[in-house]
Amino acid sequence: MSDLLVSIRQAKSEDAEGLSRVFDAAWREAYQGIIPGLTLEKMLARRGLRWWRSTVTRGRPLAVLDIGQGVAGYASYGRCRDRTLPADGEIDELYLLPEYQGVGLGRRLFRAVCNDLRAREMSRIVLWALADNARACAFYEGMGGRSVAQIEERIGGVPLAKIAYLFR
Repeated sequence: MSDLLVSIRQAKSEDAEGLSRVFDAAWREAYQGIIPGLTLEKMLARRGLRWWRSTVTRGRPLAVLDIGQGVAGYASYGRCRDRTLPADGEIDELYLLPEYQGVGLGRRLFRAVCNDLRAREMSRIVLWALADNARACAFYEGMGGRSVAQIEERIGGVPLAKIAYLFR
C-alpha cells in the first residue's frame, strides 16, 4: 500500500508543463460535445506550455493541486472582474485531471482557494460555469453555490449559457 501525498500550493514556473497537461485533459473531458470541436481544439492550442509559463509569473493567484507525482489540478482566482455581480472575489478556473475527479480533491482545492480569498478579505466569491457542463454545475451547487446571474456567450458560433454561482 502506498500513501498519496497531496498538497495545495501556489504555482511555480516549473509547474507549467503539468498545468498545460491538466488544462488539456480537463477541457477535453468537460467540453467535448458542448464547445464545437474545431473551436475547442483552437482554444486548447492557444493555452500550451508557453502560455502557462507566462501565466505562472503574472499577478493573479494560481494554486496547484500537487499529488507528489506532479500537478493533478489547478485553480486561478482573485478579485472579481465583473462589478455588476454581488461578489468581491472570483474563481476564474478550477480543473482537475479526469482521473482525480470525484474523490474529494476538487472540494479540497475549492475550499483552499476560498480560504485564501477570504484571507485577502474577499468573502463573497463568484465563479462562472457553462450550464451544459452538468458535472461542474452539480459540483458548485453541492458546494453551496447559488445561481445569481446567467448570460449567453457565443463560442464557436454556438450560443452557450453560463451561470454565475455565488458563495458566501
